[in-house]
Amino acid sequence: MGKYRPFILFGIAIIVALITGFLVVNYLQTKSKGKEVALETQHIAVAKVDLTWGTAITPEVITTKPFLKDSLPGGYFSDPSSLSGRVLISNIKANEPIFESKLAPTTVKTGGVAAVISQKKRAVSVRVDKVIGVSGFVHPGNRVDVLVTMPSGKEGTPNPITKIVLENMLVLATGQEIQTKGKEEKATPVEVITLEVTPEEAEKLALAATEGKIQLALRNFSDSEDVFTKGMTIPVLLGSYSTYGSVQETKAVPVRATGGRRPTPMAAKKPETGKPEIEKKPGVTVELIKGTKASEVKFEGGE
Repeated sequence: MGKYRPFILFGIAIIVALITGFLVVNYLQTKSKGKEVALETQHIAVAKVDLTWGTAITPEVITTKPFLKDSLPGGYFSDPSSLSGRVLISNIKANEPIFESKLAPTTVKTGGVAAVISQKKRAVSVRVDKVIGVSGFVHPGNRVDVLVTMPSGKEGTPNPITKIVLENMLVLATGQEIQTKGKEEKATPVEVITLEVTPEEAEKLALAATEGKIQLALRNFSDSEDVFTKGMTIPVLLGSYSTYGSVQETKAVPVRATGGRRPTPMAAKKPETGKPEIEKKPGVTVELIKGTKASEVKFEGGE
């Protein structure tokens, strides 16, 4: 019996090792199954390609992809067919989930700009050129200020002024329309920018585009502060970077009344003799601005 004892112990060790291995494998399998349950996924509807706001969704532009179910917010769609005919009110990138918050109400069935206009707002389009349209850098979703240049004086003396009339306007759409000039057969493209405005702002924009020349100024996305200005006129413009301004200030020369005679400058007495003497006044130079021309007029002392 003693000579078989090592073999018996060796067999017992093998049996213990097999049982331990079985228990370890079983534990790891159970743990991995638990992880699979914790990482449960859900197939939801996503965009196949980039989609812009105002687009009516069709089955061809929608697919499904798995996402972690526990990480999904509310409003997702697991059935792509339920999105058919819905209209986007926000841009969506490829492979981005489509949520209810990015869709127009179910009553809206027609795409386009009308689907993205806010309540109590209007969409107004204006024609611009490449310069007015900030060289093509204005895109849907940007915000711009509208400046207008128009005459502010009487007929014959227009006195043009440039003024900001609308601020922080949302750009709904940009595009081109074809315009034929006179009898020319060749059509030229004209830039058109559509802005979201209130009814009162629509009136301002229509008047500015009809009676003056408009210019757009692109704003930073985070800059929503209104700026109040007096407007820019030609005299103020020409007085820029000048130590004297647009017109130099002049001081009035005191005079005394002499009955029916022409008023004469005040006389001053010399302390030494006591005889009256005409006080000499320094000359004055006045800058005269007529339209876009500027000239200087000199007045001698006493005049």
